[in-house]
Amino acid sequence: MKASAVINAVKHERWCQVLTMLMRLTVGAVFVFSGFTKAIDPWGSCYKITDYLNAMGLSGWSDTALFAAVAIAAVEFVLGIVIVVGAYRRSAPWVALLVMLVMTPLTLWLAVSGAVPDCGCFGDAVHLSNWATFGKNVLLLLGIIYLLLFNKSLRGIYGPAVQWVVVALSFLMVMAVAYYGYFVQPLIDYRPYPVGTRLASATVEDDDEASEDDFIFIYSKNGEQHEFTIDSLPDEEEGWEYVTRYHSRRPHGRVIVQNGNASPSIAIMDTEGNDVTLDVLADSRRTVLLLFPDLPHVSMVNSFALNELNDAALVAQADVVGLTPATSEEIEQWQDVSMASYPIYNMDDSELKMIARGNPAVVYLEEGVIKWKRTLSSLDDVEQPVELAAMGDDVDADAILTRLMLAFLAGMAILLVINRTHLLVRYFYYKAHRKHLTDKP
Repeated sequence: MKASAVINAVKHERWCQVLTMLMRLTVGAVFVFSGFTKAIDPWGSCYKITDYLNAMGLSGWSDTALFAAVAIAAVEFVLGIVIVVGAYRRSAPWVALLVMLVMTPLTLWLAVSGAVPDCGCFGDAVHLSNWATFGKNVLLLLGIIYLLLFNKSLRGIYGPAVQWVVVALSFLMVMAVAYYGYFVQPLIDYRPYPVGTRLASATVEDDDEASEDDFIFIYSKNGEQHEFTIDSLPDEEEGWEYVTRYHSRRPHGRVIVQNGNASPSIAIMDTEGNDVTLDVLADSRRTVLLLFPDLPHVSMVNSFALNELNDAALVAQADVVGLTPATSEEIEQWQDVSMASYPIYNMDDSELKMIARGNPAVVYLEEGVIKWKRTLSSLDDVEQPVELAAMGDDVDADAILTRLMLAFLAGMAILLVINRTHLLVRYFYYKAHRKHLTDKP
């Protein structure tokens, strides 16, 4: 018996239809979750794609990273919704197959080479090893192949005439989430420094001095990172690549427990390599942090707003500090051109990007605890006197995300009612007509 004949015979079986529904839900849910977590944090997805491009020697394409990040998130989310509701039953599995034919070999390369430690397929929401990601993609590929064969065995929720509306609603939903994630802050903060986090711990006392030369250096080889002291640095000609460094007083990425509350530990250095974390993030102060992940590319248009914010914060008796991984020369050039009077210190690039998204971003601290964080462009014009505590907390991320999801679900439900009402009318008409015929003598 030919394969096509077997497929035609099987697809009408009840078990095949049930399995098709399960495959739609499973495969579609993975795409929806993957696209949603990328759209929540476009900055993070952009950084990850830049890592991919650098690992492939395509750093010249880094300007396209943001567009690619948003596009991938939108395609995955919309495709996932389409698969779940059974729209475009023939073409949707083929599009999913094309996506996986790109992603599966890519994740295999990552697993073998370790060029990028974390694939970022689920953003910062879920971290998988590269081999686990490859295994997940293989299973997903098998599910898509099943849908290629049997997806037409089960009708979709929406009729063909309105399936384009499903795509449009899904696209609007994912783009709204990405808009807030890029221009304000991610609506869900999966990173280690959400609002309410204490950035610095007072468990390291001022008199507990460590040598200024006492740094730990992190180098990477074959996808694995190792720590070295200044006296045991590895040979870069043997494949070791420098990642970052931290002062021994501030263990990089470790968690300090203070008064029963766990908080990540960060390191802030002056231009001479001295650890000034405790000075900058003193628990007794109110502090406005200006984060510049990419200082050379900060538009000079922002300098006026930054200086206005600095003046207002000083009037409100709050400290203003800039943080950046930029070089001393780049910091000096920025201060000269922008006429910035606030001090700017160095901070590890990866940790800086974890605290808040934006270039520049603004973070407000009280007693070392994050009260709010925003991109500079999302803040209203500063008017003195300013209430710093309320200046950037007017965005309720939970409420916004809830309203977006309810609007999306409501739109899908209304579309379903409009699209399928005629079927209900027809069903009840035939039922009433059959009852009328049965009741006749």
